Amino acid sequence: MPTAESPSILLPTDPHSFASGSPVRVGHLALALTVDFATRTLAGSATWQLANPGSASEVVLDTRDLVIEGVEILTEAGNAAPAAFSLGAPDAVLGQALRIALQPETTALRIGYRTAPTAAALQWLAPEQTAGPEPFLFTQSQAILARTWLPCQDSPGIRFTYEATVRVPAHLLALMSAENPQQLSPSGEYRFRMTQPIPAYLMALAVGDLAFAPLSDRTGIYAEPATLPVATHEFADLENMVAAAEELYGPYRWERYDLLVLPPSFPFGGMENPRLTFVTPTILAGDRSLTSLVAHELAHSWSGNLVTNATWNDFWLNEGFTVYFERRIMEHLYGCEYADMLQVLGRAALHHTIEEIGAASPDTHLHLALAGRDPDEGLTEIAYEKGCAFLLTLESLVGRPPLDAFIKRYFARFSFQAMDTATFLHYLRAELLDRTPGLEARLNLAAWVEGPGLPANAPALTSHRFDAVDQALAQLQAGAAPAALRSGTAGWSSHEWVHFLHGLPPTLSSILAAKLDEAFHFTKSGNAEMLAAWFPVALRAGHSPAVPALEKFLHKVGRRKFLVPLYKALLAWPNGPALARAIYAEARPNYHSVATSTLDALLAEQK
Repeated sequence: MPTAESPSILLPTDPHSFASGSPVRVGHLALALTVDFATRTLAGSATWQLANPGSASEVVLDTRDLVIEGVEILTEAGNAAPAAFSLGAPDAVLGQALRIALQPETTALRIGYRTAPTAAALQWLAPEQTAGPEPFLFTQSQAILARTWLPCQDSPGIRFTYEATVRVPAHLLALMSAENPQQLSPSGEYRFRMTQPIPAYLMALAVGDLAFAPLSDRTGIYAEPATLPVATHEFADLENMVAAAEELYGPYRWERYDLLVLPPSFPFGGMENPRLTFVTPTILAGDRSLTSLVAHELAHSWSGNLVTNATWNDFWLNEGFTVYFERRIMEHLYGCEYADMLQVLGRAALHHTIEEIGAASPDTHLHLALAGRDPDEGLTEIAYEKGCAFLLTLESLVGRPPLDAFIKRYFARFSFQAMDTATFLHYLRAELLDRTPGLEARLNLAAWVEGPGLPANAPALTSHRFDAVDQALAQLQAGAAPAALRSGTAGWSSHEWVHFLHGLPPTLSSILAAKLDEAFHFTKSGNAEMLAAWFPVALRAGHSPAVPALEKFLHKVGRRKFLVPLYKALLAWPNGPALARAIYAEARPNYHSVATSTLDALLAEQK
């Protein structure tokens, strides 16, 4: 909540929430849910404490595909009386507005409800889709899917605290984005508490056959028992990451930082749910080479969870800062040369995204205009990598120490508040740009925030370690046999291999692809990033031995970052469209709705 040091901000209207224009705000949630794997539903009640300073006659909440079984007004004496409510016309993206009549003195209400088996936020997994013998449930609430499992004010600009009681089968563990248990409850009932205010998209629930292993006094790993030993090895540097982040930008404000390793169908690399980051098992490479993703989700504990984009049009304020912060953490732990590789790979991804979207498209602006569209369309490399490039440009102009001091002040001043682009720019000018005449012009601020593409003053990025990769590619281009490159590639990380695979010519022959595969065993790699880079190369080259491994990957992995380019590559392959549709028909039940909403459209275009 606002303090003397962090004044309240007048936020813009959120086009993705019916509740945005309501003068009544939720403040605290008491949630009571029963998890039913047989019916694939959650059922129970949400009790909201309300702030209604203007004595408004109704409160507006967001819902989507929820069955509202009744609403009661609660008095301070604990009495309950039925309340009149109505559901608005359904919108394909936004769901339905739930309007509840209030008395001027109403400060609390209870909503009885249940979710649909098809609730978009909920992924119900059968035992065969997990690493063990039990079913699994996890949520993915970002961007506007919290409303599919909770009647709420589903805007990133609206924060609340919560407590919850969740009942699950007695042999399963329940976890939330809150204070969490570390062992099973014999009754199957779990109680949770989150005392720091969060927006609805950071509400999270997971239920499964899970075990816990501590890594330090404030960090640990939850995973299915079969996965836990591998995960604890992979994330051994977690406490060091938290300490490095604190050294950069101030104290960690969420008490514990634990990871939950989910089954492979999780649609993202990670989700920064407070206290309990959800991560994909595709980063379990065995050599800790993909843990920059964990640094990214950790950085969200400041940029995103602590200071949050006010609307999804301001998404870059979450992700641009987080990518910059993530790479500073990795530099702190593993050195400049390691972080340089991440920057170069990120810039390559940005150029690819700009090319796909169109260099003149307004969707390449940092500040977006997503009204009338699914905000998921704004979750592109523009927010992440153009946002990071903006901060790198600022760093090049003012120097690291002043920029670090600015970012640290920014996080401290606006803690537990939302931030929109206009307010951020006002703060940036007042605290940094206006103190040096001409600095804003040299930064070319308007071109970054409201202009398309990548501005010309973005710093060029280089990587010494990638220079050696480029030399290997040049040798290959000059006719060197792949086997002859083995001695020079022995110590390469997955980042170097991904850069190598991206650097192969699009006209690579099937013979050379086969020799590369024989020399470096790409098709048999256990590294998901390398496989995702290799499969399109193999398809373009007509290297058919890679196809069965690609099919297996697409059946197992649900991470959208990998699925979309791989299905695109398959669709571009001769005879690939029929195979892509056949694979998708079988694999689709393993994917989360976040992935299928994109892939359904992609596959439909090819019919």
